[in-house]
Amino acid sequence: MFYFTQRRRFNELSEQEILALAISSEEDDSRIYRGYAERLREDYPATAAVFDGMAAEEDTHRAALIDLHEARFGPTIPLIRREHVAGFYARRPIWLVENLGLDRIREEAAVMERDAERFYTAAAARTSDAATRKLLGDLAAAEAGHQVTATELGDRHLGAEETDAEDATAHRQFLLTWVQPGLAGLMDGSVSTLAPIFATAFATQDTWTTFLVGVAASVGAGISMGFTEAASDDGALSGRGSPLKRGFASGVMTTVGGLGHALPYLIPDFWTATIIAVLIVFVELWAIAWIQNRFMETPFWRAALQVVVGGALVLAAGVLIGSG
Repeated sequence: MFYFTQRRRFNELSEQEILALAISSEEDDSRIYRGYAERLREDYPATAAVFDGMAAEEDTHRAALIDLHEARFGPTIPLIRREHVAGFYARRPIWLVENLGLDRIREEAAVMERDAERFYTAAAARTSDAATRKLLGDLAAAEAGHQVTATELGDRHLGAEETDAEDATAHRQFLLTWVQPGLAGLMDGSVSTLAPIFATAFATQDTWTTFLVGVAASVGAGISMGFTEAASDDGALSGRGSPLKRGFASGVMTTVGGLGHALPYLIPDFWTATIIAVLIVFVELWAIAWIQNRFMETPFWRAALQVVVGGALVLAAGVLIGSG
């Protein structure tokens, strides 16, 4: 609470402080755009060129603001930043957005432009100096038109071929980082836990014991798959992305795959729980086949043959072992 009481309200700032805030904000935005450009340069060079151009435009805004401040108040610019002003819009640090996808980074840039436009509109309304009011109004209009600038830069650097290539690269990265390890985890969790769960069910016909075995098998398999995926490849050479993301996707989906047919055994009646669990198993297996067809471009019937038949065999093995 003490931290917030030390922040100034925007309507309490002097005209010099408003100019200083505008200068520091332009510096921050320029750095953020350059950070986006560096983040995207290797995989999306055309979009990186767009952000380079937007950073250069922010530099021209900052230079105009510094010239105006020097003319009115001298060369010494007060140190005031966004975090010093209560209620002022904030920018997320680059390390919180550096792992975002291409479309999400573009959305972040659009939000930056809208925030800056609102700031300059409010700042222009607070000043009585004609030159300052004109510059701030011009900058508000520039930020409002920044989307147009981005479009013009995009037209210059992002032709149809470049856009298609970058979208294809983003889609491939999504598949490698999230879909592929998540699908592997779902398959492992759905299939590998079938035998111990149904063997326990038919051996004991105790739903609570079966549920505990199912949860233990699912969580254990999830932890194992998550650590294995994260440790197997750091992504530096394969381009498969962050090992933490891949490990998380694999571990969570493995656990989900096993819990799907373990949860019905919370039902006290053995046969009711077993029938529901078997139905869930076949829904899980067909869902896996659909995901393989939808995202991995595996022919549907081949995916169904591999997953459904294989899963059915594991299920049968568990039932036979438990019944024996």
